[in-house]
Amino acid sequence: MRSPDPSAGSSATPVTVLRPAPVISDREAERAFVLAAQGGDAQAFSALVRMHQQRAYAVARAVLLTHEDAEDAVQEGFLHAFKALDRFRPDQPFGAWLHRIVSNAALDLARRRKVRDADELAETHASPFRDPGEGDELRRALDRALATLPSRQRAVLVLHDVEGYKHAEIGQMLGIPEGTARSDLHHARAAMRAALAPHRPTAS
Repeated sequence: MRSPDPSAGSSATPVTVLRPAPVISDREAERAFVLAAQGGDAQAFSALVRMHQQRAYAVARAVLLTHEDAEDAVQEGFLHAFKALDRFRPDQPFGAWLHRIVSNAALDLARRRKVRDADELAETHASPFRDPGEGDELRRALDRALATLPSRQRAVLVLHDVEGYKHAEIGQMLGIPEGTARSDLHHARAAMRAALAPHRPTAS
């Protein structure tokens, strides 16, 4: 006895094969936004701002002593980037290029604020040495010591010890060689240790 043909007497139903949509990397999306922004798309540049504003703020905040100054430097940096966008090559990392612009804006602003009283260091500024249980006197000493560092050394110290960035990443952000970032970190830590030596507890 022959087995019945399953296709006999019935119409074949076509099967649609669903293929996964191509995955677009952040770098590809960034490049697409850059090209669109270079073509005059303001919304594309706004998307680039959203992608990089948090890290750009971290760079500016590491250089500057107050939240307000850091925000000013970020806004100034994005404005410079927008004006220079036609000179940017899309095959390069946009973030590294932008962060160098922001860091330069922050360093310029820090030079203009050099005479500012160190006590204006905002309470929200993250100190790599701060413990919530420490007394006000030691906390103020920590803030003053951090404020006396050269702007770039302070930036390297905060970006490395607070934000957790690697030397190579910091070098890209600040536009300096990786070895310079390492050297700046070494000198910044040494200066902090020397400044805080009088406040260290003495052995009993």
